[in-house]
Amino acid sequence: MPFSSLAKIDPLTGEFASPASEAAFLHHRLPQTQPLLGFTLVFCTLFYLAFALTDLAALGFGPDFLSLLGARMVVAFTAGTCAWLAYRRPLTVGATRLAASVSEAVALGCFMFIAVHRPLEFHWHAMSLAIMLIVVYLYIPNSFVNALLLAFAATASFLAIALHLGRMSAADVVTMSMLLVLANAFGALAARRFNRASREEYRAQTALQHAAERDHLTGCHNRRYLHDKLMAPLAQQALCQHARVTVVLCDIDNFKHINDSHGHADGDEVIRGFARLLAAMTREGVDSVVRYGGEEFLAILPGVPLDEGIAFAERLRSRFAAAVTPSGDGLERIRTTASFGVAAGAADMDEGPALRDLIAAADKLMYEAKRAGRDCVRAMQVL
Repeated sequence: MPFSSLAKIDPLTGEFASPASEAAFLHHRLPQTQPLLGFTLVFCTLFYLAFALTDLAALGFGPDFLSLLGARMVVAFTAGTCAWLAYRRPLTVGATRLAASVSEAVALGCFMFIAVHRPLEFHWHAMSLAIMLIVVYLYIPNSFVNALLLAFAATASFLAIALHLGRMSAADVVTMSMLLVLANAFGALAARRFNRASREEYRAQTALQHAAERDHLTGCHNRRYLHDKLMAPLAQQALCQHARVTVVLCDIDNFKHINDSHGHADGDEVIRGFARLLAAMTREGVDSVVRYGGEEFLAILPGVPLDEGIAFAERLRSRFAAAVTPSGDGLERIRTTASFGVAAGAADMDEGPALRDLIAAADKLMYEAKRAGRDCVRAMQVL
């Protein structure tokens, strides 16, 4: 089933409701997320340090200024370290979010420290915090929940400090509070909108990729996927991680007779039934199932030796022979068989046979099974 039909978007966060779908999206975006995180942290840190000039203007050069400068240097060190990791190390999704959250927490915490040491400027601090909240929501890659928690914790802490230390009128307190609430509201809404837009785009791209690489009738991979992905150099290298690989080529017997006798709709149902059986008997995420032709299917089984490949084909043959497909009008029960060619080889790009060679060998073996009377398996080890 296409990804787009399963990946529902949470109306509150704008993220995928399914953890598996969200994890797939985040992993897909990780190559873009890491450099974006690094750049944003460096950019924000430079401005954070530049605002030390305001400390100097407000306090003059002395112990208080140096303590605030030290706090800003802590932010620079933390964010700089996280930025370096984002640029130079292959981080996981969890690690990028941890780096973002730690950098934001340290920056917001040091901001509170600065506000405490400059208690007569809470109007300006409130404006600065509002800008920082927008950055937290929109510009530093993080989860919606993490950004929300950090922003609300910073807002609550700042308001508590302002009420305790600030010498402001009631009108000033209300205005400042409304400004920060507004910043949180707009930041959260904008983050939700951005999350939703990026995931809808990914969902559409995934649906198009699924349509391009899958057979519309059975949902199996198609020949394009076989040639563009499974036979690509990187896929061949992945196969080499296994000691051996077996391919099974399957062909439904007397399929033309089924179409001629029962109609193409019933023939399609027979094909779908065989595809469902084949998918149920293979390992999801390990094996690959390809609709190789009209009624031909190819199973690629990494790490499977020849004897296990033969046993797999025999089980598939017997189960399909015993299966019954009701006709569209419900008046007839369609039975048929399939023939199988099994070829196995060492998964070695230098010494073992290439995948195309195994497929060619399995194709010849499958036709041998046809000539031997159908409903049987022919197999060989390809050296």
